[in-house]
Amino acid sequence: MGQTASQLGEHTTLVVLPLLAVLTLNAGAGELGAVRAVGQAPFLLLSLLVGAWVDGWRTRTLMVVTDAGRTLVLGAAAVAGLLGWLGLPALLVVAFAVGALSVFFDVAYQASLVRLVRRDQLVRGNSALEGSRSAAQIAGPALGGALVSLLTAPIAAASSAVFFALSFLSIRRIRRTESIPERAERPARVWRRIHEGLRFVAGDASLRTVCLASAAFQFSFAATMTCYLLFLPRELHLSGTAVGLTLAATGPGALLGSMLAARLPSRFGHGAVLVSAAALGDGVFLWVPALHGSPAATVSALLVINFVFGAGGQLVNVTVMAVRQAVTPDGMQGRAAATITFVGMGMAPLGSLLGGFLAMGWGPRTSLLVTAAGMLVSPLVMALSPLARLGRALPAVRDAPR
Repeated sequence: MGQTASQLGEHTTLVVLPLLAVLTLNAGAGELGAVRAVGQAPFLLLSLLVGAWVDGWRTRTLMVVTDAGRTLVLGAAAVAGLLGWLGLPALLVVAFAVGALSVFFDVAYQASLVRLVRRDQLVRGNSALEGSRSAAQIAGPALGGALVSLLTAPIAAASSAVFFALSFLSIRRIRRTESIPERAERPARVWRRIHEGLRFVAGDASLRTVCLASAAFQFSFAATMTCYLLFLPRELHLSGTAVGLTLAATGPGALLGSMLAARLPSRFGHGAVLVSAAALGDGVFLWVPALHGSPAATVSALLVINFVFGAGGQLVNVTVMAVRQAVTPDGMQGRAAATITFVGMGMAPLGSLLGGFLAMGWGPRTSLLVTAAGMLVSPLVMALSPLARLGRALPAVRDAPR
């Protein structure tokens, strides 16, 4: 319940903040790129440090604290909006703060599952958790777009704060005792733990490939989404509600992807599923720049495209997470997740800035075509790596570096 509420708040915020910039503050391509980049920058700046901390703390505590923090930040943004103080500088501050707190929550929740279930339950556990995230993806974007279009900016920000508050109340009720590796407080020890995480991921061929593929995808996807959020309202003349509705279509697709992830890898092999799902999900976005015509036909096509993208992307996410958790010792889970997040999501701010830059020079349509084509680098990296040869059984856990 807490995971679903938190993800609902996060997916609402991901739509509210960019649409606030474009539709309410009249932000241009460069300014939108800056808003998205500032919100994604904490993944580059904080992921490794957070990963070292997570392995020495109760994940429940970190998730509860970050939910409370996001509630306060977005609540403050709502008050600032009511007082007329919510300009672009304030929006940048809010985006960075929410992004920083989300880094803590995301790393902690990925590490928490291994402390709660057996290893042979990881695929099903991840499928269930990602299924709840899919449910949030269905409602979050549509709700965010509708609130920005129909109501005031403060109410749109406050809605996300409410979801984070619900997550706070739910997750704090978890009572299971976690087995926590030794806690490290000294800075020198923290940096040594970060180095151990980097060395562990770099030393495993599968995890190394996940990092490279994630970096390629997140860079291109961030650039694509910056162009996409300009293309829909300004080239296709869609309202905020219609934009939210099309983005929400990734939710049902992701729900399907979560269910397929519980069955397909054990039947066809983890490597084959990863490569084919990534190629299908990323490749379908190439149809978006070709869209013209009536709003009804355009929205219908976007719903199908986003559904397929959501299904393929979620199938990749669940399968990759299961592989990463299977090969990683318990005491290294947070650092492994943070290292992959650092390498992958760390490229997102640069991609967002590139998307804004390309849209200013080439226009949203051409830029969207180029950046969407770049997303296909990710499945190509996986296809040329040992990750593509993974069979139906999950690989065995590796020893942590000494």
